[in-house]
Amino acid sequence: MSNSRVLVISAAFGAGHIRAAEAVIEAIWAKRPNTEIYHADFGAFLNKAFHLVIKTAYIDMIKYTPKLWGEFYYRTSDIPSDSLFQRFLNGLGRQEFISYIHSVQPDLIVCTYPTIAGVLAQLKEKRLLTVPLAAVVTDYAIHNQWVHQGVDLYLVGSQEVADGLAQRGIDPGCLKVTGIPVSPKFEIKLDREELAGKFGLDPDQPTILVMGGAYGVLDNAAGICRLIMQNKLPVQLLIVCGRDKRLYSTLEPLVRKAENRVLLFEFVENVEELMTVSDLMITKAGGLTVSEALTKQLPMVIYKPIPGQEKANSEFLRRVGTGKIAATEGELLQILTHLLENPEEIKVMSHAAAKLPRRTAETAADYLLELFRQRNRVRKVG
Repeated sequence: MSNSRVLVISAAFGAGHIRAAEAVIEAIWAKRPNTEIYHADFGAFLNKAFHLVIKTAYIDMIKYTPKLWGEFYYRTSDIPSDSLFQRFLNGLGRQEFISYIHSVQPDLIVCTYPTIAGVLAQLKEKRLLTVPLAAVVTDYAIHNQWVHQGVDLYLVGSQEVADGLAQRGIDPGCLKVTGIPVSPKFEIKLDREELAGKFGLDPDQPTILVMGGAYGVLDNAAGICRLIMQNKLPVQLLIVCGRDKRLYSTLEPLVRKAENRVLLFEFVENVEELMTVSDLMITKAGGLTVSEALTKQLPMVIYKPIPGQEKANSEFLRRVGTGKIAATEGELLQILTHLLENPEEIKVMSHAAAKLPRRTAETAADYLLELFRQRNRVRKVG
């Protein structure tokens, strides 16, 4: 596939879709360094004011009215592909999108956001697009926004997702269980004691990582940290606030007064290091965050999962034995206290993650490259 062109399209509605796209890009380049890869944000093809409104509305809904988001998610989960709503979504930015694709002239298109998959699949069904199309499903949940007959290859996180897509009419031959692609750096085994020294941590004391998400959407993250500090749980805390500057400024005075060892971070690029030195993570249940933690065999406590895909991701973690769910601060404190008093249970949760089938971005890249080769062979025969 050297000297060929791959177009990867994601969307900035949460950081997970972008991280999945970047993981795919890293993996393809590792196998085919000469491949030309273009990474586009679907939002660039929308009206700027409209894009800002829907992006802000999405983030605010997730943060402040999650039940409303859940209602929207569930109401649209079974919406027909020919519905007025779906046709509206498929028309978003269409002409600008088509022009961009023609300018790039890709040999393969990979998308990590469902709306993009719908737009492109419709173009393929109308024969306005003949390029092989792959979709990377970035949650452990099924939603009709991902169900499009024009997609040639689906890369999914679990067999349950594959089965769900097949039940909704997707050809099983198009479905490949690869796990949700994460950056290859999460696959590298790091030295925990060395990193503990780097961060000034005691390697023998339990460490809890609190991840608020890129936009600080973990519900009441400040309250969680205050809860741990006030109850004097014998732990070290690593708190990642992402781009939520208000959360960071709220936590700063708490950290200065804390008896625990507490490290406070804004947006970071070394999550794999923080996960390596941690024994347990309190987080939201975004598909990429979950997959990164599973790769690092880091047990999770999901606090107040947002209705919709995050609730489904949380239930997946509970079923496979690598995560617990807390609906209230009281439940969270109870779970943390129990796990800290019974550290062997944390090890069991970590071992459960280790037992999951090893599927990587490298596996995803193999399937993508094979899709390209198959279509190339068809072209030569034709």
